[in-house]
Amino acid sequence: MSGVTVLVVDDEASMRRVLEIMLKQLGHRVLVAADGGQALAVLEREKVDLVLTDLRMPVADGIELLRGMAARSVNAPAIVMTAQGSIASAVEAMKLGAQDYLLRPFDMEVLELSIERVLSRERLKIENDYLREQASPPRAGFFGNSAAMQRVFEQIRQVGPTRASVLITGETGTGKELAARAIHDASDRTNHLFVPINCAAMPAEMVEAELFGHDRGAFTGAVKERVGKFELASKGTIFLDEITEMPIGLQSKLLRVLQESRIERLGSNRTIDLDMRVVAACNRDPREAIAVGKLREDLYYRLNVFALALPPLRERIEDLPGLVHFLGSRQGRDVALSPEALRTLSAYRWPGNVRELDNVVQRALILRQDGLIELDHLPRDIVDALNEHAMAASPATVPGATGAGAELPGTLDLTLATEALEQRLIAEALRQSGDNKRRAATLLGVSERTLWYKLGRVKS
Repeated sequence: MSGVTVLVVDDEASMRRVLEIMLKQLGHRVLVAADGGQALAVLEREKVDLVLTDLRMPVADGIELLRGMAARSVNAPAIVMTAQGSIASAVEAMKLGAQDYLLRPFDMEVLELSIERVLSRERLKIENDYLREQASPPRAGFFGNSAAMQRVFEQIRQVGPTRASVLITGETGTGKELAARAIHDASDRTNHLFVPINCAAMPAEMVEAELFGHDRGAFTGAVKERVGKFELASKGTIFLDEITEMPIGLQSKLLRVLQESRIERLGSNRTIDLDMRVVAACNRDPREAIAVGKLREDLYYRLNVFALALPPLRERIEDLPGLVHFLGSRQGRDVALSPEALRTLSAYRWPGNVRELDNVVQRALILRQDGLIELDHLPRDIVDALNEHAMAASPATVPGATGAGAELPGTLDLTLATEALEQRLIAEALRQSGDNKRRAATLLGVSERTLWYKLGRVKS
């Protein structure tokens, strides 16, 4: 157990000295007070992790001290010491918030076990409070059978058990936080906290207090101490989403934390040792962010020990049916796509990726109670976007679009028109690339696997 600051409160100078020696041998920093009044004065000016107090003192006893701590919102846990004949007083102290009591006389082993038990309980309370704050509905699934996602899963399996920092890149909605959680779950830290923080969603003036925490009175409005995200993530994983949106001045402090593995809360000069794994993410090219002054180059190299790039949905479109089924099952529904709806969704570019698909599925399930999603249940903007794309890419505006399939069918059926347009554009890309599938996929802006998938669908 790492050393903490313990306040010893006892009216007997000899007992204070004995306890001070015992606690220092256990690696703790020790403060002392002769009664409850002196102890409250110490708590006003010092950050204390644990109070070890006698119950019976002539001036202000342990009961008065506990009441004073409660009145001042002092959160430090307390252990009371009492003689064999004062069990009733010890019970009263427990009702006032004391975490444990020790019967005198006791040896160092008993003291050490009591301190470890109380501090472990306090840590668990902090973690439970944090988890309650973070509780949210389940998010989109992080899975896929495509080759692109299988590569991602294999990289996560490789980097998860290591201590390496990871930088995840990918468009908005590709599942960067889910990938970070998967890395955490694949590590030996999975029994400790995963602590996400969105650097873009937090006011700049609050980021430092959120990350480092603060002591009571550190600034106006700091009425009680707050444990920072770094401290919460110790022994676990901290996920810094949108790292390029972190204020550039704070990035230098983050770099120092990563190098030294220790922090100080705002308003405190006490050093807190950390053991945390850092995973960061951004939805823009980090090299471009460095060039425009949004990301420190030295921080980039510190974070980018292992790079993980997430593919956009349009480059793993073969995962779309499975994703739709999973997103529907989260709503307790068995979801299927009609052939027309599948063709339309497969041709869409998905700028919002899986997050946008999740919204589409939820909307469709409101309109269709039996779970079969048809073309009429898709958002108008998706259908309109495909229609505009088809009009813009008509034969008159596509150079070299000649021969069979160059003309759209004589119908206003959007699904047939979209399918015909897709086939024609694929044929044109293959013609321009000399039937080279890799070059054709590049011309079309899709992965080579997606192109093979679409070619196979046409043949079938």
